[in-house]
Amino acid sequence: MKAPSFWNFGKKTLRARLLSPIGALYHQATTRRANQQARWKAPVPVLCIGNITMGGAGKTPTALAIAHYLMEAGKSPIFLSRGYGGRLAGPVMVEDHTAVGVGDEPLLLKQLAPVCVSADRVAGAKMCVEQGADVIIMDDGYQNPHLYKDVSILVVDGGFGHGNEKVFPAGPLREKLTTGLARAQGLILIGEDKTGSLARIGNIRPDLPLIKAEIQVDPRDDLKGKKLLAFAGIGRPEKFFETLRSLGAELCEEVGFADHHPYSNEEINALKERAKNQGASLITTQKDRMRLPENMKKDIDWIKISLVWQGLDVLKPVLSPLLGKE
Repeated sequence: MKAPSFWNFGKKTLRARLLSPIGALYHQATTRRANQQARWKAPVPVLCIGNITMGGAGKTPTALAIAHYLMEAGKSPIFLSRGYGGRLAGPVMVEDHTAVGVGDEPLLLKQLAPVCVSADRVAGAKMCVEQGADVIIMDDGYQNPHLYKDVSILVVDGGFGHGNEKVFPAGPLREKLTTGLARAQGLILIGEDKTGSLARIGNIRPDLPLIKAEIQVDPRDDLKGKKLLAFAGIGRPEKFFETLRSLGAELCEEVGFADHHPYSNEEINALKERAKNQGASLITTQKDRMRLPENMKKDIDWIKISLVWQGLDVLKPVLSPLLGKE
């Protein structure tokens, strides 16, 4: 789904107020479920990387960066993903699958380490252990109660924060900040805190370790001055468009789709025709590229991003339970 504009930070609308009673019920249901006793504790540490808001906050690049850190420390992590947008319920280890089967995020994660896709997190975790994982990294699943989590880290998009800080459908929150922050052992802020969310988080959890990071784009000097038609189906497509402009590209058109949108041949052909008529080239995100039909990927550019830590001093103690170090 596309996030409505009234979810944005600072928005005080009648629509949000009218939807708040439904949001209260949604919050109760979410917290009741999240606080259930776990069905199973894995024999290896489980790290959950999640968020309190709907949509993307940067969980996948965060998962990749943390997995890289753990691998450098000698660990053999396996990612555990719900495989959102894919058809397979699993549990299944991602091999030569496509986004149609397992979703786009597992395909990105598999570029670094093995990935298990499973709607049942417990069954998936058991498969990870069977496959030799000594750490399981859950990409999302913060509100899922079934698998015991040794460490839970929340990711916050600095540009969006927590939006209007109301619970769905009145806002983007899956639960109130007070209950959501209570279960976390650490928080990662990606980018500049443009909404002042850190101050509000600090009022609720002054003891919560804060880790700052930023998204880094691989150098693309060739995009400077280039005319582009950009399209993206991610949580906040405008972030991608801003990135392209920061690289000096000339955007003749920006087309946003819902997060995890499954592209059809007809849609891509239409975008190619629109780009041709404007003398522009097509470009999308690395994540969106995973969802393009294989026969449609030709002549569609993409940019690669990664997460860069602003300091590892806070990250180390948060991850110490995964490393067996105090």
